[in-house]
Amino acid sequence: MNPSIQHRTMLTATRWLVAALAAILTGCASLPDHVVRVPSQAQAVVTDGRLAAVATASMTGEDRALSGLRLLPDGEQAFEARIALVRSAEHAVDAQYYQVADDASGRQFLGELCSAAARGVRVRLLVDDLHNINQDASFAALAAQPGVQVRLFNPLATRNGGVAGRVLLSLHEFSRVNRRMHNKLLIADNALSISGGRNIADEYFSRGSSANFIDLDILAAGPVVREQSAVFDGYWNSQHAYPVESLATRTTGTAPPAEVAEAARAETGLDRLGQSAVGHELLAGRLTLHMAAVRVVADPADKADAANDAITEDGAVMRSNLELLQSARSEVLVASPYFVPGQRTLAVLQHAVDRQVPVSVMTNSLGSTDEPLVHFGYARYRTGLLAMGVSLFELMPEPVVAAAGATTGDEPGRLHGSLGRLHAKVAVVDRRWLQIGSMNMDRRSAHCNTEMGLIVDSPVLAEQVTALMRGERMPGSYQVRRGSQPASLQWVAAGGAGEVVLNAEPKSTWQVQLKMSMLQWLVSEEWL
Repeated sequence: MNPSIQHRTMLTATRWLVAALAAILTGCASLPDHVVRVPSQAQAVVTDGRLAAVATASMTGEDRALSGLRLLPDGEQAFEARIALVRSAEHAVDAQYYQVADDASGRQFLGELCSAAARGVRVRLLVDDLHNINQDASFAALAAQPGVQVRLFNPLATRNGGVAGRVLLSLHEFSRVNRRMHNKLLIADNALSISGGRNIADEYFSRGSSANFIDLDILAAGPVVREQSAVFDGYWNSQHAYPVESLATRTTGTAPPAEVAEAARAETGLDRLGQSAVGHELLAGRLTLHMAAVRVVADPADKADAANDAITEDGAVMRSNLELLQSARSEVLVASPYFVPGQRTLAVLQHAVDRQVPVSVMTNSLGSTDEPLVHFGYARYRTGLLAMGVSLFELMPEPVVAAAGATTGDEPGRLHGSLGRLHAKVAVVDRRWLQIGSMNMDRRSAHCNTEMGLIVDSPVLAEQVTALMRGERMPGSYQVRRGSQPASLQWVAAGGAGEVVLNAEPKSTWQVQLKMSMLQWLVSEEWL
């Protein structure tokens, strides 16, 4: 079937299903009317504050248009950095996340916010509501503390139950609840910020009991932080941001504020880039930062309007990313855990390849992804991408077992693989430009979710990301290449004694293939 016809057929069938279920669900819960949202803005930088003083001392050079930046590649240090900023704040903490989980990391984070408020720090916490699983009472209890405000973005009317159940009971307003706030941002005293790909949950900070996410954040000081604060204010004052107390009254019972867990231990060692812990450097009065020109790119909060379903143009963050890729002259590296390119992205990559610019894309393999349906959306593009000349790498879920030089689908010998799942969203262009943020290279990020990112002009940071990808991630990945038969593929891993070649997709079974094929008829690619 012609892909465009197939897509329209799938979309029509899905809409009919949604409409039928919506009719059944008519009369379900609805959001409160006449919600009072008191507007507020980021506090001005207090130049004599502790964090402002550290930020100023850490930035070198005379060009005040530049910002100071450092990457946070390791999970434990990334969590420690967040806790250190909250503990050091004297005036204001603004936090915006897609998810704050009800686990050890989430509870500690909320506890630290509560402690900051007790010291007189103004706290504003904005969380997307999709993964807010029975946390209304905890959020409301936090918001009841003096100096704390909590808002939930684009909430579902059904307040109890898991994600699937709440979405099912919201299908009568699917166009609205399908649009999520995917941003991740923490700002302390309007002086220092952390943004990137990590949510607040154990698996983002190497605390998960099984798989953990491989991710990347960036710490910033200088003018970029004020721009990020302006973006936060736009979301905070949006009609889509509901004070939690306007929703939590629909729950039963109360809960005390999250208790402050044992202090995040200050890391005494160095991270993979040779950097000391942020908390340690804050105490010393100076952070290791690299000066660079930075541009903040962000989708507006009204991207969450249900009326935007008729709009098929890419959002502001995706447009900026594609423009950066379009500018490439010597090399393009892209890492995205969910990679469903669509025609616009394909055209940009084709443009680069036509100009003899090498393009490499890293994503998850079927065995490492936490979203197999999205992986199958990506898999439809693999053959075309390879024919175009794009190099594809898929992160191994675990050490591969195969004899060196094996060319069967079996996995008998041992290779280095990853015990994690890729979650970093970055692009490096010409070893100079770096794009980092919350956006996946897929249609959901382009059209449905709100996103935020930074475009950085820094050969130093671009080289650091390139080294992380080429030195650690690509050797721990399969390189996908075309097989000997038409439309066939091979997954190649570098072993100590030579290549290991797999002619069947690792971790794929006919049952998985059948299940995903059936689901793809019901789920539009725009939602992947």
